[in-house]
Formats: sequence, structure tokens, C-alpha cells
Amino acid sequence: MSAYQNEIKAVAALKEAAGNGWSAINPEYAARMRVQNRFKTGLDIAKYTAAIMRKDMAEYDADSSAYTQSLGCWHGFIGQQKLISIKKHLKTTNKRYLYLSGWMVAALRSEFGPLPDQSMHEKTSVAALIEELYTFLRQADTRELDLLFTALDDARAEGNKAREAEIQAQIDNFETHVVPIIADIDAGFGNEEATYLLAKKMIEAGACCIQIENQVSDEKQCGHQDGKVTVPHAEFLAKINAVRYAFLELGVDDGVIVARTDSLGAGLTKQIAVTNEPGDLGDQYNSFIDGDYITSADDIENGDVVIKANGKLLKPKRLASGLFQFREGTGVDRVVLDCITSLQNGADLLWIETEKPHVGQIAEMVNRIREVVPNAKLVYNNSPSFNWTLNFRQQVYDAWVAEGKDVSAYDRANLMSVEYDGTELCNEADERIRTFQADASREAGIFHHLITLPTYHTAALSTDNLAKGYFADEGMLAYVKGVQRQEIRQGIACVKHQNMAGSDIGDNHKEYFAGEAALKAGGKDNTMNQFG
Repeated sequence: MSAYQNEIKAVAALKEAAGNGWSAINPEYAARMRVQNRFKTGLDIAKYTAAIMRKDMAEYDADSSAYTQSLGCWHGFIGQQKLISIKKHLKTTNKRYLYLSGWMVAALRSEFGPLPDQSMHEKTSVAALIEELYTFLRQADTRELDLLFTALDDARAEGNKAREAEIQAQIDNFETHVVPIIADIDAGFGNEEATYLLAKKMIEAGACCIQIENQVSDEKQCGHQDGKVTVPHAEFLAKINAVRYAFLELGVDDGVIVARTDSLGAGLTKQIAVTNEPGDLGDQYNSFIDGDYITSADDIENGDVVIKANGKLLKPKRLASGLFQFREGTGVDRVVLDCITSLQNGADLLWIETEKPHVGQIAEMVNRIREVVPNAKLVYNNSPSFNWTLNFRQQVYDAWVAEGKDVSAYDRANLMSVEYDGTELCNEADERIRTFQADASREAGIFHHLITLPTYHTAALSTDNLAKGYFADEGMLAYVKGVQRQEIRQGIACVKHQNMAGSDIGDNHKEYFAGEAALKAGGKDNTMNQFG
């Protein structure tokens, strides 16, 4: 017996026990509402999706082609439509997640208005967006099942047993739109206690995976901007512990922590690490700080700081901001130390923020990490901050030069030019872009590929295309030809926007509750009928 039939049977038993007072209750209708509301709380979702991520991580360890992907989103509707599209085109949500970007929360969700990615937005808006995303994903389940229940009723009314069995099988094998969300907690929005409190809110909203970075919380910068300041390892590890305790307190025992290092592009530190003996973690952190070795107190100016390093006195170079800078060329070594330390102290996955998408560069660091932690895996930001076209054209150009191939037809500094579109070099670059995720997962240990800000850009692009025609000479044709006609041709469910917003679900509920007296919106005069 299917889960659906079991629910009908269970409600029927309750109805019988309740007596005549429940005479108006239809057990099948109640069962439908139960099936449509599989996840009762955010913690139900967090536990369910954490198990999915752990399974996917194990499968990736066995086969690097089994990597996972996600797209960033800033509104529940956007996340919902991604999953509806995935199910429509790919038939399964397997290994497809959502990413919650702190950048987009700052830019699009703050009550202050658009903000840069510097942790200035309300931290509660992060947990609120997780809850919103899952509300919309659960509504997508409700809507799709509602359509199946309506089709089931129609098949029964027609006496079409084969069709009835087919639809019943679709209900029994229904795949939820609820998938893991990798959620950005920035640098924790404060000290470790603040990190713990926010992590709890995020987990209670449904987050099974929290990404945290090693920047100073009150100096946090976007990973692709300058001025990034990192913290000593002890402070970062305390925040990793805080997130783990939050998972454990709430019973999400297999919650996933992504430890992000910005050290590759971060040349500054706010603190000199505490060190108790040569070679300990604090001493290793301090060893990267730029400065001058001194031999006399005469070399010390007012306000200078002096530390003992490598058995000698080091006077770190301090900037006017009070920050200390790292030595040039130490970024890769700091990244490797950050990653090994994080994995050895509670993190599950790594995130290395880079300045360009280059498989070789990522693999160089990951291979060093894997010498110590063999199953190290990355979450990687396929960022719109990179000029992918220019980067990969230049990578191909450089590879051709190294191979001795003639590149005289190309100007490396001008490879973005449209005149090169369709050339052999640019076609090869596009092929490398197409295979980047598979190549990087195979060669550089990337378990999860995400695009942080895709719908920020798609919303701007589609709006520009509509506005330039609508407000000019195309008028309504700009919308009809560029939007509605494409929705119809491509089978976009939102062309029936009333249905997507829940009108038909409400009609069915009204019928459950009021029977023939229900006043429904989906009658013959509903203009949505024009879309078939």
C-alpha cells in the first residue's frame, strides 16, 4: 500500500473514532493535505537535507564526476522557479541545491537599501530568507501534487483506470522540491556567541549547511574586493565550534560546515596571534606577517609592536589603519594552512576564494591540502565577478604560446573583442568554460559548484530587454513577443500566474471545507483558461 493510501486509511480510522461530529470530513482530502505538507518545521528540512548532502559527499568521494551544483537566489520565488525548472527539464533534483548568498542579501534584502557585501545588513534577514525559500519550495510541492490530485479525480470521473493508475504512481513516487541550501553566514556577524545564535536561527529555518569565512567580522569585505582582513586560526576555529554546537543542540547531528578562506587575496590581519611555543598554530600565523628583524631597542619607535619569531625579534609593519600586513607571495601557503587546520578542527568542506577560475591554480592548493587530508573537498564560487570570457581566452592564448602555436592573429590584451567571437581560439575557450565544472571536480577536488549571483544579473538583463522595447516603439509587443509568447512556447508554468500563486489550491480547499457551497475563482470566466 502506498504512503498516500496509508494516509487515507489513517484519517479514516480517526474519523470513525471521532463519530458523527466528523461526518463532513473526507479522509482522502485530509490525506492529500498531509501529503502536501510533508515537512512540518525547518528542523525537519535541515535533518532531511543534511542526509542528502552527506550521501552526495560520499558518492563524490567514490566518483568525482558525481559533483553537485547550485544557483544563488535572493527571493523565495526565484528559488522555487529554479527547482520547478530542474524537475521539468532534468526530471530529478538529485545533486542540485540552492545557494543563499550574503552578497545578495546585502544588496537586495536589507531595510537600509542596497548595501555592499560588508556584513552591514540585518543578520536576521539571512535566516528569514532561508525560511522564505523553503516556504516557496514547499508550496511548489503543494501545487504540483494539487495538479496530480485534480488529474486523479478527472481520471476517476472518466472511468479511465489506466490513467488513474498512472497518476497514482506519480503521486506515490513524487519527488520533493525541497533540496539542501548552502547558507552564507559571512564571518559570523560578531564573536563566537553571536555566530552560534545566528547559526541556530538559520538551522531552525531549515539550513543543513552553513558557510563561514575567516575574515574579521567588523571588517568583512566581498571576497572579490580589496581590503580583506583575516583572523588568527584560534578565532576562526571557535566560530566553527559554535556552528557545530548549534547543529548538535538542535539535533541536526550531520549538519555540514563549509570553512571559507579568503587568505589568497587577503593581505592584512588585525591581530597578532597568541603563541605559546615555537611552531604552534599561532606562531605559524605570525610567521607570515611582514616586518623587520631588529637587534636593539633603538630600532623601536613610539607605538611599535615587537614579537619573538624564529628565535629573533620581529617588528611587524603596521599600517596607519592599525592593521598588519602579510608578506607578499604568502597567500597560497596561508590558504593551505587555513584549509588543513579547518578540516582537522570540525569543518566538513572547504571554500577557497580565488581571483580567477583556473583549474591548475585550484588543483595546486588542493593537492597540497590532500597530502594531509586525503578526502578534502571544495565548494567553489563560479563567480560573476570573474570575466569568464576574457579569462579563458587568455588561458587558451597562453597555452598556445607555450605549445609554440601561432597566435599572431590575436591581441591578448583585446581578446574580449567581439571580432574574435567564433574563432578557433575563442571556441576552444568556450569549450573549456563548458567543461570547467567537470574538469575542476576531477582535477581539483571540487564537490560543489555554485554561481553566487546569477539571478541578480538575469533579472537586470531581462528587465533591460523588456524596458528598451516597451518604452520605445514596440509597446505591448515587447512584452507579448519577448515574455508571454516565450512562456507559452517553452511551457513556463508561470504563464498561469494565478495557478502559481495558489489560486487552484485555494479552490480545492474551499471545496473540501464548504462542499458545493464553495465560491471558487477557477470558473469559466477566469482568464487563465485562455492558456489551456
